[in-house]
Amino acid sequence: MAVFVALGAFLMTLAGGWTAQRVTDRRHLVLGLAGGLMLGVVGLDLLPEALEAAGTEVFGVPAALLLFVAGFLLAHLVERLLAVRQAAHGAEEHDGRVPEVGLTAAAAMVGHSAMDGVAIGAAFQVGGGMGTAVALAVVAHDFADGFNTYTITRLYGNARRKALAMLFADAAAPVVGAASTLFFTIPEQLLGAYLGFFGGALLYLAAAEILPEAHHEHPARSTLLCTVAGAAFIWLVVGIAD
Repeated sequence: MAVFVALGAFLMTLAGGWTAQRVTDRRHLVLGLAGGLMLGVVGLDLLPEALEAAGTEVFGVPAALLLFVAGFLLAHLVERLLAVRQAAHGAEEHDGRVPEVGLTAAAAMVGHSAMDGVAIGAAFQVGGGMGTAVALAVVAHDFADGFNTYTITRLYGNARRKALAMLFADAAAPVVGAASTLFFTIPEQLLGAYLGFFGGALLYLAAAEILPEAHHEHPARSTLLCTVAGAAFIWLVVGIAD
């Protein structure tokens, strides 16, 4: 049952990626929406789950928050190191952006989607009602995952075929994750730590890259509205799932 439900996440992820590539003439709106979706996923979905799952504190600070900050800083460090490496070897960046950063971010999205599949499988092990609730949340926000995976890969100058490859990997990841729960389970604290770390990295990409790019050439009110709409959509999804 968990694998069957994960197939719905597969289709929703592809739908999100298809939408992202079909609206290239409104790129600033796409990026504005992607930034809002990423902000909503981090602040309203990933971080609350991480705080609840991780539980423990380190010097008075929840471990999930420490890893959240670590993820943010690591994303910044990786981007700068890759930029320096590219410059040292005389390679060209795409509008000041390093393609490897986009692929790394997309790979992180794939990892997150795999964990979504694991969450579906684990929830169905608890019971049908729990599994249905978790599946609803995952399937709904996988549209945003597909949208963001394709958008961020292309934003950093990667070829369309690479963006599509990452999109299909992201779509397949929940199915693989759900199937894996037939063989093992992930400790709750480890899952919370991962979600906190991934949330920090994702927030960096949204705040430092996606949203500035969205407003760079088209500082329009419609772009801002798309960002707000993206965050509000995730709020709606989380509210329905609860």
